[in-house]
Formats: sequence, structure tokens, C-alpha cells
Amino acid sequence: MQFDADLTACAELVQQGDPDRFLATMAAPVEARPLLFALYAFNLEMSRAPWASQESMIAEMRLQWWRDTGAEIAQGGPVRRHHIATPLARRLDPSLATCIDAMAEARRWDIYRDPFEDAADLDRYIDATSGNLMWMAAAALGEADESTVRSFAYGAGLAGWFRAIPELVAQKRVPLLDGTSEGVRTLAKKGLSKIKAAHRHRGKVSRPASAAMLPGWQAQAILKQVVENPDRVAEGALGTSEFRRRSSLLWASSTGRW
Repeated sequence: MQFDADLTACAELVQQGDPDRFLATMAAPVEARPLLFALYAFNLEMSRAPWASQESMIAEMRLQWWRDTGAEIAQGGPVRRHHIATPLARRLDPSLATCIDAMAEARRWDIYRDPFEDAADLDRYIDATSGNLMWMAAAALGEADESTVRSFAYGAGLAGWFRAIPELVAQKRVPLLDGTSEGVRTLAKKGLSKIKAAHRHRGKVSRPASAAMLPGWQAQAILKQVVENPDRVAEGALGTSEFRRRSSLLWASSTGRW
């Protein structure tokens, strides 16, 4: 595997800004890493765009830049020169790049302070962000059943959402429809059920594509923590020990049992 300056920049960006996905990528097969680093660097920059300015118009413009870039990749023609867009365009099939527009549209929620309309609205957000990212990665790496990937991605995305809630609240956002202990517990149980459903169909995701599932390696443990004690969400007290974090990733990557 050879990394040019662009891919090296992508890897460094992910290492600094998204350490869990960096670890998951380093645990993936060597041949999968260029695509994953480019994709995760893109996701990181996309997720940062709404927060880059307190001016909503500037944030919208930054998201639009990525929407336009995604459209260029999807059209299969020339793509603007950029240290992330360029390596991504080289490795992502144009048919998968159509997911980028939905991701950018969902991220518009981050710009404003409006709550989600209902449970379906929150579900769409999780699927558009976590689901589309994991699906693009899996489908780019090998054969995979989209429903299985998206079910697992929902649980993984929800676990990440719970961990982000203290900061979202500090930024005056309303991340939950029902912030009571029972409401939080019920949502976590839903995420666990999605993960269990995906596990039942693990065989529908090929071994090459399973590298895309590794970023969700902590999700089940985190959601179980939420079910056991929903107050840990507001306290920002979710997560496992460093030893368990690394050892469970090693087990998932070596066995393919994400």
C-alpha cells in the first residue's frame, strides 16, 4: 500500500479528529485503508462544516461545497482538486457518491437549533449520516446486504450520538425527543435491537466489506451502558476501558464478528 501526500493528509486528519475510526481503519486489511481513510476524512470534514461558523449562511455554504463535490464524483467526470476530494473520487464508485448529498442535507440540522420533528426524523438523521457512511464503505470494499449494513450502522450511529449529547446540549441543540431516563433507555434498546438484527444476518456481509463495520465495534457495549444507567448520557460517562476498547477491536477484526 502506497500513500501519496493526499492520503497521508487524510490519515493524519482522521487520526487527530476521529481516533476511533482511525483505530478501526488500522485494524482493517491493508488494501482497504486508502478508501477508508479518504472516506472517513471526508466524513470528518463534512461533520465539522456546520460548526465552522456561527453564521448559518457560511455553514450552509461549506455544506454546499461538499454537496457539489459529491455531485461531481457521482457524475464520474472531473472533480475539483482537493486533498480529500481527489483521493475519494479515485476510490469511490460514482453510484455510491450519490449518498453524499443526503449526508449533507442531514447535517443541516446541526446548523440550527430546531429539535427533531418526531422519532422518524431522528431515525432519518442517524441513517443519513451513520448509515450512508457505513454503506458507502461496505459497498466499496465488497459484497454486502444494504439492510444489514444500515441496521448495524443505526446502532453504531446512535451510540455515537449518545456520546455527543453533552456537547450538543452545550451548543444549545436539542438532540433528543424524550430526554427522560425512560425515553433514553427506550431509544438505546432500539439501537441494540438493530444491532442484534444485523448480527443475525452477519453472513450477508462479505469479509472484505466487514472492514467497514469495524468503527461500530464499541456500539453494543455503549448502548448496554445506556440501558443500565441512562444518566451516563448526560454525564458524558459512556465508554469502556482502554484495554477493553483495544482488545475488543482486535477480536472483531481478527474474527470478522463485528
